[in-house]
Amino acid sequence: MSDNKHRSGFVSIIGRPNVGKSTLINSLMKEKLSIITSKAQTTRHRIRGIINEDDYQIVLSDTPGILDPSYKLQEAMMKFIKETLIDSDFLVIVEEVGNKESFDESMIQKLNSFKIPIILLINKIDLSTQEDLEESIDHWKSIFPNINIYPVSAIKGFFVDELIEIFKEKLPLSPPFFPKDQFTDRPERFFVNESIILIKQLIAIYVFTNIIGGKTSQKCLCCRFLIIHSIQLMCHKSVK
Repeated sequence: MSDNKHRSGFVSIIGRPNVGKSTLINSLMKEKLSIITSKAQTTRHRIRGIINEDDYQIVLSDTPGILDPSYKLQEAMMKFIKETLIDSDFLVIVEEVGNKESFDESMIQKLNSFKIPIILLINKIDLSTQEDLEESIDHWKSIFPNINIYPVSAIKGFFVDELIEIFKEKLPLSPPFFPKDQFTDRPERFFVNESIILIKQLIAIYVFTNIIGGKTSQKCLCCRFLIIHSIQLMCHKSVK
């Protein structure tokens, strides 16, 4: 594929904590690249996943959730987000059905003034009713009148392939930024460290609910499964 027909660019995914940004990237990548738990703010770093085909390269940036910088780690997350907004070729805002809490006014004005392509995804439609979904669409259209809105289910893969086509259509003509056999810009050690942190969090939840609580709950069994799965994932990344 010649460079004058090849498309390549940076797609940044932003949104509130725990709306499914990491799940979306994993679904787009067909890889478990980003950490997923029910605990908000598990994406502490800016992770780039890279989707490669002969005629395009899509570089995905998974950012921490938008929040008020109440402590240093969150301030660092907000810095990542601001940097992301500067160098993006395409911006994806992720929300979930039923959430009507708006961004602050300065963020809304900034997003509405952007010249790059922007879409808003309403995630977790598999957990909602049609009425709730329609209400969410109407709500976000009133805030972002010029942004296309699409319902998705990242965990079920609904509308994921269509998103790839949307990215391809809007990204600029450009040679690839990374080698075609590379799927992330993070080293293997980074994913091992992140998996260890996740396992520690899950073990703490498991001990508290099972041993201190004195009974085996559904949450406890779920934590046990996630601990085993995280160890397997860590080993898988190390092998790769």
